[in-house]
Amino acid sequence: MTNTKDMRISVAVITYNWPEALELVLQALAAQLELPYEVIVTDDGSQPATRELLVRLARDYPTRLAHLWQPDDGARMSRARNRAIAAAQGDYVILLDGDMVAEQHFIADHRAFARRNCFVQGSRVLTDARLAQRMLDQPLMLPDFFSRGVERRRHTLRIPLLAHWYAKAGTRRRGIKSCNMAFWRDDLLRLNGFNEAMIGWGREDTELAIRAFRAGLLRRDLRFSAQATHLYHRTRKHIVDNPNDRIVEDTRVRRLVRCEKGLDQHLDEFPPHTGPESWLLNDVRALRLHDEAEVDITAAFRQPLPRR
Repeated sequence: MTNTKDMRISVAVITYNWPEALELVLQALAAQLELPYEVIVTDDGSQPATRELLVRLARDYPTRLAHLWQPDDGARMSRARNRAIAAAQGDYVILLDGDMVAEQHFIADHRAFARRNCFVQGSRVLTDARLAQRMLDQPLMLPDFFSRGVERRRHTLRIPLLAHWYAKAGTRRRGIKSCNMAFWRDDLLRLNGFNEAMIGWGREDTELAIRAFRAGLLRRDLRFSAQATHLYHRTRKHIVDNPNDRIVEDTRVRRLVRCEKGLDQHLDEFPPHTGPESWLLNDVRALRLHDEAEVDITAAFRQPLPRR
């Protein structure tokens, strides 16, 4: 059993064609009081601007920075997240959306609340369009309790003592969202990750949680801790007759623990590597050792992250 003090934390950031937001997310992770072991940007088919951003940031990024790209073939968030989990070399995986800007204690707080046989559901500070633009214009400017344009204002408060009171383990389904969520990687392997039968917007996180509960995992809520601010954008939250709802219901009725089409199909793509220089594979920072104009960047990004 891995002690939480010794566990390596991987952050899997999902993104699609919003490099301005992704830059803020990556800057916030680089400014953490406790750095993660690695940051994996899993990309659901963005245009080259995202790749160019990562190459630029990689020049002085303080931890391993990976980029996994897949072709733009509709919204395939489950597949993108599964590839990040398969590539992760950490013991613990924090799932973060590419528009969620983390407060400086984010990684340390997640470590403090990690428990075996549990997953963690974090919260988010919601912004309106004007505040989101201010954040994009002023890097690492995070709102506080009194900022204009904040929704769910209580989530701006970091109160560790109160956070421990809220973190009682349970099986509540309401409020499940993968924008700020964390699992032990071996639990995700047991569940076979996200269900890739689910495409388009939403419900893949709820379906995963249902299977996690069936497997005996409990949910711990992170409130007043591990804060992240969501940059406003238009949403498809209220989509009518979402076909993913039927998959959620099928999972519930069949009492599934593992999905049929999931994480296991990507494990061969990211086998462990050994060797004195293998740790550089898939690390975008390694590209700074070469002439960027002469490097096949896309191929480099698709190499697996090895263990040292």
